[in-house]
Amino acid sequence: MDAFTLQRPMGSTRQDGPGRRDAPRAADAAIPGQGASAAHVTAEEFSIYYGQNQAVKNVCIAIPTGQVTAIIGPSGCGKSTFLRAINRMNDLIPGCRAEGLLTLDGQDVYAPRLDVVALRTRVGMVFQRPNPFPKSIFDNVAYGPRLQGIRDRARLQGIVEHSLTAAALWDEVKDRLGDNAVGLSGGQQQRLCLARALAVEPEVILMDEPCSALDPRSTARIEDLIEELRGDYTIVIVTHNMQQAARVSDMTAFFYEGALIEFGSTRDVFTNPSEKRTEDYITGRFG
Repeated sequence: MDAFTLQRPMGSTRQDGPGRRDAPRAADAAIPGQGASAAHVTAEEFSIYYGQNQAVKNVCIAIPTGQVTAIIGPSGCGKSTFLRAINRMNDLIPGCRAEGLLTLDGQDVYAPRLDVVALRTRVGMVFQRPNPFPKSIFDNVAYGPRLQGIRDRARLQGIVEHSLTAAALWDEVKDRLGDNAVGLSGGQQQRLCLARALAVEPEVILMDEPCSALDPRSTARIEDLIEELRGDYTIVIVTHNMQQAARVSDMTAFFYEGALIEFGSTRDVFTNPSEKRTEDYITGRFG
């Protein structure tokens, strides 16, 4: 049977299975303080298990299109596990399984016949530590487009320049595109990884603590990039840095012990949280 490929725009192709629920219509997704139709990624009673351990517990959330959503919470609360579920990176972990519903533009991310490669083209990811391939700077950025079948050198050159420019790296590397990417500084490597993600024209960019291994100057560059990319992409960032979440995000989700405790505008979550556990975490009483 042919693999099912995520389409643009998304249709209704719900597949049933154990522990699954019927997909809520995208128009039914509730985003605090915003129009309901703005949801790009939605979860409905969504859970992740590692064996018998429930790491993410019955999460319901609607992540808005074209905005920056920060996921905060103490270590081990499930925030990175939830983030990786959006492009099914958890599939690589033995014994990991999902229950409930997670959708991209209304289509089930965990449908049995879904084309995971196509999903990861639409949902890019930047990891905690820079992970450039041991290849040239050019080949790092061109890697994804080549997998998509693009072979024309001039077209690849255009994609590489555009992606590196969008990642604020072009001016620093344009004269040494043939150099090995592992020779770049940590901050440059992280921007290269972002350029590599942008090269396949994703809709959603996932960032798992992208600044935790960077110095303050490099962190500021990444935060500036997030601001520049806002609106053109839906960005979901996991961070332990409360100040960073407050600076870069439009919406904030607070996770605790695998559960989503609170989700709302960043201003409201940080200045007038509705949950005592949110207030205690943000003010440093735990975590």
